[in-house]
Parts: sequence; structure tokens; C-alpha cells
Amino acid sequence: MKIRRATAGDYPEMVRIWESAVKATHDFLTQEDFDHIKGLLAEAFFPQVDTYLLLDAENTPVAFLGVHADSLEMLFVDNAVRGKGLGKHLVNYAITDLNIRKVDVNEQNGQAVGFYERMGFTVNGRSEKDGMGKPYPILHMTL
Repeated sequence: MKIRRATAGDYPEMVRIWESAVKATHDFLTQEDFDHIKGLLAEAFFPQVDTYLLLDAENTPVAFLGVHADSLEMLFVDNAVRGKGLGKHLVNYAITDLNIRKVDVNEQNGQAVGFYERMGFTVNGRSEKDGMGKPYPILHMTL
């Protein structure tokens, strides 16, 4: 496994990974919201953060994360390889190499909440709506 900085040329693969991951873990999203967010990824969301790809032995992207300052803004693992420790590997990298200390998680994504708790994060706040004003409660977690 290798981690490298992502570039705009990686965005189509990152959108593919995002779609695979979100379809498997975000069953609370409406189709309309899913499509809306997907359409904003490459143009609005990815350029706002520092993104890193996790590559498999064949140099194929299988997961990615995005950070801004000390916050983990996004972490997505291709559903085909979920549950194999890749997310843990990326979060450990983000903590040790990128100095992240915070993450916001959809409250309705119980798998993610449990994952971050196992990684040492604790809930220190909650917002009723997500960053786009949608009714998807967000848990604010810190190390």
C-alpha cells in the first residue's frame, strides 16, 4: 500500500470510490442529495482540501482522504475493499503525518461513528444539520 497526494487528474477515480463507499454506508441520503453531492465533488469539495490517495499493489486507488488544517474532512474506502483495515491505515497516517485531531461524522452513519470511536475520537458536539443545511445531523469528534 502506498499513499500519495492526489491531483485533479485523480478526481474521476475519487468520485468512483466516493460513490462506491457512500452507496454502501449512507443509506440515509436521498437520491436527490446523493446526486447533488456527487456533482459537487470534483468542482467544489475536492479542491477545498488536501487529498491523499491510498493505492493498492497495482497502483490502483482504493481509498482517499481529505484534510484541512487539523480536521479530517473526508475519508472514503471503495466498498470492494472495505473492512480490510484501509480506513484505519489512512486515519493513522492522517493523525501521525498530517496532525489531524478532529472529524465530523454523519450521526446516521453508525458504522463511521463506531470506527472513529475505535480510532480514539470522542464526540464533543452535535449539529442538527450538515454543512449544506440538510437535515443530516453531524457529530463533532476530537482526539
